[in-house]
Amino acid sequence: MKKTLLAIAALTALTSGAAMAQQQDGKWMVRMRAVHIDSSNGGSTNPDLGLSVSNKTIPELDISYFFTPNFAAELILTYPQKHDIRSNGSALGDLGKIGSVKELPPTLLAQYHFTNFGAFKPYVGAGINYTRFSSVKWRDDVQAGYSPSIKKNSWGGALQVGFDYALDKNWSINFDVKKVYMKTDVSLAGQKIGDLKIDPVLVGVGVGYRF
Repeated sequence: MKKTLLAIAALTALTSGAAMAQQQDGKWMVRMRAVHIDSSNGGSTNPDLGLSVSNKTIPELDISYFFTPNFAAELILTYPQKHDIRSNGSALGDLGKIGSVKELPPTLLAQYHFTNFGAFKPYVGAGINYTRFSSVKWRDDVQAGYSPSIKKNSWGGALQVGFDYALDKNWSINFDVKKVYMKTDVSLAGQKIGDLKIDPVLVGVGVGYRF
């Protein structure tokens, strides 16, 4: 009898927890993610230029507003991130690291959230990315020999898929994948010779708080 009562109590607690987990109905959600930026599928649209940027892992802050249980908008923020610039093309030669650049890439996404899977809450999203490139620094010999420069602004699309798993009525864990289309003009001695096409895939894990 005692074991039966314990089993009933445990089942009640689990059921109650699942019910609470499904009742995340606040309008706002804030997430903190650790995101790995994989730019290996980028490079220059001019094969002779052969430019690429380094991969890295960054912190990310995301703020979502739910217009309905299914439709939301998410603003993705971080601070300016520094990347190494490398060259292995014939225009500059196989020079390895030739400089660095900082990029600030706020992204705004419209999302559809699926609500019929209980605590498991998958979503898809699409939107627009703006990237501001700054603090461009070139290796001394590259600067003296080629006078390279890059355009400071970039606009492009963004796609997203992910899920939240509700732990209770406020907290959840999150897994998220984004594809961001990002490129900028590259010039040598004032003459455009191609694009630096980064187009990173961002894979993130984190926690969310809905209220």
